[in-house]
Amino acid sequence: MRKSIVVSLATFLVTVAGVASASPSATETELEARLKELYPSTRITAVRQSEVAGLFEVTMGRNVAFTDTSGRYFVFGHLFDMREQKDLTAQRLSDINRIDFTQLPLQDAIKTVRGDGSRKLAVFSDPDCPYCKGLESELAKLDNVSIFTFLYPLEGLHPEAKGKAERVWCAPNPAKAWTELMATGKVAESPKCATPIERINQLANSLGINGTPMMILQDGSLIPGAAPAAEIDRRLAGNPATTRSAVTPRLKGD
Repeated sequence: MRKSIVVSLATFLVTVAGVASASPSATETELEARLKELYPSTRITAVRQSEVAGLFEVTMGRNVAFTDTSGRYFVFGHLFDMREQKDLTAQRLSDINRIDFTQLPLQDAIKTVRGDGSRKLAVFSDPDCPYCKGLESELAKLDNVSIFTFLYPLEGLHPEAKGKAERVWCAPNPAKAWTELMATGKVAESPKCATPIERINQLANSLGINGTPMMILQDGSLIPGAAPAAEIDRRLAGNPATTRSAVTPRLKGD
C-alpha cells in the first residue's frame, strides 16, 4: 500500500513538472489569488514554490498541501528529499505550528518541578488517555525541567475524565494527585472548587490542539503524541525534530 502511494505521488510530480514546463509559470502571488477565488471557504495563508519544479506548497492555517499552477489538483501528504532522507513537510509543519510559549496561561496548569526546573515543557493531557499515562512514565525520567500540565479531558472519548480532572485540580496537592492518578488510575475525592478546565478547552481549540497528549516546548515547537524520554530530552536541548525515521518511504534502488 505504501509503495503504491509513493509511486502514485512520484508519477503525479513528474506529470506536474511536465505541464509546468510547457505552460507559463504562475508566481506565488498570482496562484494565491487564484486559489482564494477557487476555494473561498478555505483559509489559505501562504503559497510558495516547493523544492519540486512546477509544484507549489499551499499553507492552509496549520496544514500544508501541494498543487500545480492550475490549482485544480492537490496532493495531501509529505514531501521527502530522498537523497538527504529528510521529511521536508514535517519541518515546514513544525515551523508554521509553533506556539508562543510565553502566551500560555501557565497559572491554569499543574506545575511539576524536577531538578533545577530550568527547562520548560507544557503538556495537554487527558486523565483517561492511555498514551498520556505512558508519557508520564517517560516525563518522570527527565531532570532539570518544569512541566506544566494542562488538564484537557476529551469527554467524547472518556466520559469520566472531566470528573477526574476536577478532583485532581481541587486536591490539596494537585501535582501529587495527578501523578497518583496516572500511575494507579485512581484519584481521591476532593472538595468542589473552581477549575480552569473550560478555559483550557477554549485554549486548546484556539491552538488547534484536538488530541492528547500534546507537548509544547519552550521554543514553541510541538511534539504530538507520546515520545520516549531520550527524544524529549533531545528536543529540550534545542535539537530539531528527527526527519529521518523508519516511516520514511523507500524507493526502489535507494
